[in-house]
Amino acid sequence: MVSESAANASEQAAGNSDVGDGAGDEAKDTGRKGLSGKTKRNLLIAAILIAIGGGLWFMRYETYGQYFQETNDAQIDVDMVAIAPKVSGYVSEVLVEDNQDVAKDAPLVRIDASDYDARAAQARAQIAQAEASVENARAGIAEQQAAVAQARAQLAAARAKARHDAGEVARYAPLVASGAERRETLDQLKLAATQSAEQVRQLEAALTAQQRRIATLETQVAQARAQGEGAQAQLDAADVDLKATLIRAPIAGRIGDRTVRTGQFVQAGTRLMSVVPLDKLYVTANFKETQLALMRPGQPARISVDALEGTEINGRVASVSPGTGAQFSLLPPENATGNFTKIVQRVPVRIAIEAPASARKLLVPGLSVTVTVDTRSAEGELDQIEEASDEQVARRAQPKARGTR
Repeated sequence: MVSESAANASEQAAGNSDVGDGAGDEAKDTGRKGLSGKTKRNLLIAAILIAIGGGLWFMRYETYGQYFQETNDAQIDVDMVAIAPKVSGYVSEVLVEDNQDVAKDAPLVRIDASDYDARAAQARAQIAQAEASVENARAGIAEQQAAVAQARAQLAAARAKARHDAGEVARYAPLVASGAERRETLDQLKLAATQSAEQVRQLEAALTAQQRRIATLETQVAQARAQGEGAQAQLDAADVDLKATLIRAPIAGRIGDRTVRTGQFVQAGTRLMSVVPLDKLYVTANFKETQLALMRPGQPARISVDALEGTEINGRVASVSPGTGAQFSLLPPENATGNFTKIVQRVPVRIAIEAPASARKLLVPGLSVTVTVDTRSAEGELDQIEEASDEQVARRAQPKARGTR
């Protein structure tokens, strides 16, 4: 009896467990059906939101975003001036420190001027010597002019005597022919006339020589003046070199990369330092060639400076380079040789910085920036170009069509 009751109890327990399992399966099936419906609703809502977001993004891109061209291949630049001496020599004094702000024409470096002072003194001595030569030649000319005057007077007297002697010969010749005078007297008169004529010729030659002597002295004056002008040119050159021993700042800016030291011997043209005009900074942004279709000078730009934690400042497109960076490289690529792989080229675009003084004083050349250019002002220009091209093609095709007819 005991065994039968135990068996009945075990069967009843087994029956109850089967009933419980069935109820659990029904609950699980019900849970699966409820979770599937909720997931579908969530997916549907997400799809709707994504579609709306994509549509809004597409609308914004078509009306706004596609006209903003951005590049992070950009940095701040400046046209700095390298300071180099015009003359060689030992540096006697360096008048500026590293990173010092200087005004235009401020003294930077002084070179020992002893050699150039000596050259200037030598040139002055040559000028004085040339001036003395000029005065000496002028004095000789004055003296020679007196000699010429004396020779002219002597020539005039000789000519007068020669005319008198010739007249006496002419007067005595008829008398001698008539026997009124002796022939010896006529012969003496002829001899005197001949001597007087010869004396005239000698004095004329002497006068010519004296006059030519004046021309020679005038040539000496011109030569001495030329020597003086040459010495003056040497003095001017020496003065230029002397002034060049004091090197001044050609522009206002800040001293950078100073390598010169006192006592150093520097050659002409050796770079000593640089002057950086921080008030003339600009940005060189290297845009891809596919971004330049609507980029024009004058368009506004936004400049995000990495060193200022992404702070944005205003800018404006100043100019576009006439060639890609590869074209201005030391060895431009030659695509007509070997295998060709097309690479998107970049074109440097100069961006003028339009920032307040408070921002400019924090900017230095070489800083990395991100530039975004607003090209909406050129919207529609590509369509105009395409229409103009189509019209040109159509005009070219019309004569051919008429010829065919």
